[in-house]
Amino acid sequence: MYCIDLFAGAGGLSEGFQRAGFKFFAHVEMDEAACLTLKTRQAYYFLKRNKKLELYREYLSGCISREQFYAQIPNRIFKRVINKEINELTLPSIFGEIDKIRKDREVDIIIGGPPCQAYSVIGRSRDPKGMKYDKRNYLYKDYIKFLNKYSPKLFVFENVLGLLSAQKGKIFTNMKKEFKQSGYNIDYKILNAKDFGVLEDRKRIILIGWREEVNFKYPEFHAVENNYTIRDLFSDLPFIKSGEYSTEYKERSNECLQNMHIRDKEWNVLAQHISRPNNDRDLEIYRLYIDTWNKEERKLKYNELPENLITHNNTESFLDRFNIVPYDNICHTVVAHIGKDGHYYIHPDIRQNRSISVREAARIQSFPDDFYFESSRTAAFKQIGNAVPPLMAEKIAKNIKINLRRY
Repeated sequence: MYCIDLFAGAGGLSEGFQRAGFKFFAHVEMDEAACLTLKTRQAYYFLKRNKKLELYREYLSGCISREQFYAQIPNRIFKRVINKEINELTLPSIFGEIDKIRKDREVDIIIGGPPCQAYSVIGRSRDPKGMKYDKRNYLYKDYIKFLNKYSPKLFVFENVLGLLSAQKGKIFTNMKKEFKQSGYNIDYKILNAKDFGVLEDRKRIILIGWREEVNFKYPEFHAVENNYTIRDLFSDLPFIKSGEYSTEYKERSNECLQNMHIRDKEWNVLAQHISRPNNDRDLEIYRLYIDTWNKEERKLKYNELPENLITHNNTESFLDRFNIVPYDNICHTVVAHIGKDGHYYIHPDIRQNRSISVREAARIQSFPDDFYFESSRTAAFKQIGNAVPPLMAEKIAKNIKINLRRY
C-alpha cells in the first residue's frame, strides 16, 4: 500500500508504517533540519535493501561527511522528501512533485498531524489571545485538500489532546464535519504510547477516517504487558557527564532493546549519545533533585530549593520546573521544549549529573539507534520531542493493515 506523509516531522509516524510494510510516495515537511533527517532515513532504507549498510555505518561514525554520503545515494530517493510549507500557495507545486513520483499509482493512505502548538493547552495559556487567531488552527483544511485530491481509502490524523478543547471544542467539531463532507467516516480514540510498549506516558488523539464505501472500523488496541523500565533502556549506554559524548557502547544489547526494535544484536555504532552542557547552578539543582528522589522517592518542588538557586520570582506556581527521568519506571511525556533545555529530563544517575542525551531521548520515544537526527543537537531534541513514537506507529499500522484486509 502506498502512502503520503503530511507534516512529517522527523518521520516517527512514517517509520512505524514503513516497518509494517507500507511504501511512501512522499514526505512533506517545512522544517529543513527534519527534512535532512527524513532524507538520511530514506538513504538508510535504500542501503539496507541493497545490502550496503556499511556506508551508512561510516557516515554515522563520522568517517565521511553528509555531502559525501548523499553523493552516493540516487537522487530519486531524496525526491520523496518535499521541503515545503503546506499552504494555499504551495499546494499546486506539492501536488505536482507527488504526481511525478506516483505517476498513475493510487494513494492508499495519507498519514500525519499538523503542528500542535495552536491546540496545545500550554501554548494557548501562553498566548494572550489563546491561539484563537493562529493560522495553525486551520491546517487541517489543507490536510483535507489532499484527501479531496487523492481520495485515499483511509487516513490517520494524530494530534495532542488539546485539540478537543481548542476554541471550546469548535475546531474539532468543524473538523469532523468537514472530514465527513469529504466522504469519510471517522472515529477517534485517545491512545497512550505506554500501552504500545513505549517506555513513556504519552497520550495522543489518533483519528482514523475511511471512505464511505470502504468496509472498515476503528481497530481495537489491547495494552501491552511490559515490565521494562528506563534502567533497561539505558543499560548499555556509557557513562557521560554534562557536555560530554561517547561513541562506544559499554555492553551488548539486551532483551528490552531487541524487543523494542531499538538495537539488534548486530548494531555496533553508537551515534548522538551527547548531552548538553549545563552551568554550575543547574548542575547543583540537578544534584538536589536526584538526591531527594533517591532518599525520599519524591520530586522536589522549586520553592524548596536554597534561596541562592532560585532565579524565578514566581514561587507559588509552576513548581515543577525540574523533573527526573526515573530509572525504575517509565518516562513522562517528551516534548519539543527539550530542545531549549533539559531541566524536565534529568538523568537519574547522580554521578553523571546531567540532562538526558539525544540518544536517550530518542530511545524513550522508541526510535532505533540506527535512526540519525540531522543538523544540530538542539534540532535533534526538537525533532524527537515533536515525533510520534515509531513503536506505537508500527503497531497502529499493522492493525490497520489487518483490518483493511479483513473488511
